[in-house]
Amino acid sequence: MRQWHFITLHARPTSGRRDGRVRHRDRVLLISALSAMALMLPSPSALPQASQGKEDASGQQAFNNACRTCHMVREGDNRLGPNLHKVVGRKAGSLPDYGFSSAMKEAGFVWDEEKLDRFIANPEEVVPGNSMKPYGGLSSSDDRKKIIAFLAQPR
Repeated sequence: MRQWHFITLHARPTSGRRDGRVRHRDRVLLISALSAMALMLPSPSALPQASQGKEDASGQQAFNNACRTCHMVREGDNRLGPNLHKVVGRKAGSLPDYGFSSAMKEAGFVWDEEKLDRFIANPEEVVPGNSMKPYGGLSSSDDRKKIIAFLAQPR
């Protein structure tokens, strides 16, 4: 939990040479305190854009909940399932260095948003004999849309 500390500077009635040094010290303390507080704020680039940030986060969350056990979105990071980096527009079963089922290799289509939606909903219906067991599909069309939007983002 973040705690906030505020510094209050009080003007001191002084006279002569000491007055200049006190004001200078007070200004230095004030600048230091403000600088420290500014460092605790997130940078503008770290703040999500209003709606896109929420959509990106919800898409990643839906992906993590439904897909991340077997899949990653980092190029070359194959796990139990192939990485899904740039999957939209890729020919099914064509990722090098991954051992796809013969059913997926012979599927003969390119992944688009409609095909992904159908596949995520019911893999066996789209590619009978695929290796996505025990995953049986995701019934929530809202979650499927979020996942597909997340996968379609440029990385």
